Amino acid sequence: MHTNQRLNVAVLGAGLIGLDLVQRVQQSPYLACRLVVGRDSRALGLRRAAELGCATSAGGAAALIDAGPFDVVFDASSAAAHHEHWAELSATGALLVDLTPSSIGTQVVPTVNGPDALTCRHINLISCGGQASIPLLHAIAQHCKAHYTELVTTVASPTAGRATRLNLDEYIDTTQNALRAFTGAETAKVLVNISPAEPPPPFRVSMTVLASGLDHRRVRAAVQAAAKKVQTSTPGFEITSCTVTEGKATVAAEVTAEGARLPRHAGNLHIINAAAVLLAEQRATSKAR
Repeated sequence: MHTNQRLNVAVLGAGLIGLDLVQRVQQSPYLACRLVVGRDSRALGLRRAAELGCATSAGGAAALIDAGPFDVVFDASSAAAHHEHWAELSATGALLVDLTPSSIGTQVVPTVNGPDALTCRHINLISCGGQASIPLLHAIAQHCKAHYTELVTTVASPTAGRATRLNLDEYIDTTQNALRAFTGAETAKVLVNISPAEPPPPFRVSMTVLASGLDHRRVRAAVQAAAKKVQTSTPGFEITSCTVTEGKATVAAEVTAEGARLPRHAGNLHIINAAAVLLAEQRATSKAR
């Protein structure tokens, strides 16, 4: 830990996700944002980061290495760029928290396997859909033998930036792999809807589990308990339905965003950023012991 007892943090990427991360870090008693990095000096995001009082650079990961060392680096760029960033930053000793669907690094969902993050230097947060669904699906899978899991996510079009749209294939592949890993199901299917509706809809996830041994009381209790854990870092997380029939469970949830910079319909950004900051804070408090 540094003399101010806060971990030094850098953010790679100055889009909507990156700027929200900056604000969350500034509000944390355990973290200090020392640098925001992009690749275009004319980017509006870098100007806004500077207005928030952060040092900025358009020099990419190389500039981050020159300005270091950093304890934690949040990568809010793209899946393709993250592979390059890990290659460049792996030798620095920083904890690299990947908010892209790159599929490299240890996949972590804080309320499911958060303690794993304390010993890892490279964390992958899967996807916003993964963060919203896996706590519930994992909880269900503890009470049955899941054969098939399905996830349908609906995001408002204004929250799906260029990198998100370019990474849709990676998003689907990474989230499907994580669903299989965290539930034990042989088959997983992920579908994504980007809604142009006005007003923009909230972030929604709809899940289906086909399994033997489903008990409606156990499933509902497990889902509610898992949701309460998620709500400690994402208060806008809410179960909207939970139905269990013979061999099939369906669960739906919504996430509304909170904070000054994110609109309420940006729950997809809210939940993954909340997970990223929570893991960094856990690293900070573990070092302080």
